[in-house]
Amino acid sequence: MKKFDVVVLGAGPGGYVAAIRASQLGKKVAIIEKEHLGGVCLNKGCIPTKALLKSAHSVHELKNLKNLGINVELKSLDGGQAVKRAKSVSERVAKGIAFLLKNNKVEVLMGVGKLLSTTAISVTNSNNEVEAVGADQIIISTGAHYKSFPGLEHDGDRLIGAWEAIKMEQMPESIAIIGAGAIGVEFAYFYNAFGVKTHIFELLPHLLPLEDEDSSKEIERSYRRYGIKTSLGISSVSATNNGNDVTITSEKNGQTSQLNFDKCLIATGMTGNIEGIGLESIGVAVEKGFIKVDDKYQTNIPNIYAIGDVSGPPLLAHVASHEGIIAASVIGGITPHPIDKKNIAGCTYCQPQVASIGYTEKQLQTEGIKYTVGKMPFMSNGKALASNEKDGFSKVLLSTEKKLLGAHIVGNLATELIHEFALLQSMNGTAEQLINTIHPHPTLGEWLAEATMAANGKSIHG
Repeated sequence: MKKFDVVVLGAGPGGYVAAIRASQLGKKVAIIEKEHLGGVCLNKGCIPTKALLKSAHSVHELKNLKNLGINVELKSLDGGQAVKRAKSVSERVAKGIAFLLKNNKVEVLMGVGKLLSTTAISVTNSNNEVEAVGADQIIISTGAHYKSFPGLEHDGDRLIGAWEAIKMEQMPESIAIIGAGAIGVEFAYFYNAFGVKTHIFELLPHLLPLEDEDSSKEIERSYRRYGIKTSLGISSVSATNNGNDVTITSEKNGQTSQLNFDKCLIATGMTGNIEGIGLESIGVAVEKGFIKVDDKYQTNIPNIYAIGDVSGPPLLAHVASHEGIIAASVIGGITPHPIDKKNIAGCTYCQPQVASIGYTEKQLQTEGIKYTVGKMPFMSNGKALASNEKDGFSKVLLSTEKKLLGAHIVGNLATELIHEFALLQSMNGTAEQLINTIHPHPTLGEWLAEATMAANGKSIHG
């Protein structure tokens, strides 16, 4: 039996980062992966979807070039080529992960891993050959999978999830999307841009229901302009594969509606990959479909850690990577800083983009926290107007002590701009410090400071 200081189960954005950091801290490390280095994020999620969204945004940009004095003709759309390009991007990044692991002396074991004991894992490769490896410390990073509900079961044919959607080279004529979170909203943007009749169904009253209501309403306005249909605030929804098409049955205010589509993308939640990896045999505690961990990502068994989606919300790649660093640091004898879950940016890469950290207004009102609001529309920002990307706003929520409670950005490059607010929060900074930082002109970033000034009663341009 090969023996290692640390064995990581799962090579997604949490697992491979944990393996590299543990190796950098002087540990002998192996990582076990059953399918793809980089996991779902790199191969079926974050990276390929962003490649698709680049194609979609290019379609919209092309349609608006006439306003910039550029007369071009959109001859045709090829969704299949966009999907192929997304796949090639993923493959290229996966090669980079393999290089990083090799360069950091992490041994890669391809196969299905299963816990045999608190210090041993079996690995079954594609030839059904089994080997066992020993580990002083184990990090579980097995990710998550689709959650099914009665009437909303994936069949991989017409009732698909995001992982099937990302591989679908033949564009359907029409698609229903059930679930208006980031996955549903992003795919709706892509399909609509490539000429697919798109309709989103959501039980809650807004698109992106976890975002601030102003952000949700801004996206709803944009989607109406694109021609994306929505059924929001419905009381129930189900999907039936008829063989040649799909029937979506929904109910709202006591009225039942039935609509037919070529495909249905079900994007209604995820649950941890906790089955079949031996958790029960060694007594690792689970709760609500995820492995239970403490703030150092240790399970109830001290030498076993769990990070990323398998350890529970928020199910975000950047969170998984940071959790991996924390777990590896603890194993390496370093006391890590804790993760502040109120300071984790959420990002949606439609157009306009949506990014946020901290509280929404509704959450502050529910908790009875006093606050002030500063909101600056990009319509009044010179760089946004010059770039023909004027949709959206920067919005800041400040406490009575002028500390940041929440920040919400809708607009071009919102997912790149949110970092400044996250850094301010992590440094326990004040609104005055952000305001006193000179922001280059003309930039979209000026409006982060301007919104903070507005919330502080000092707006110049508001």
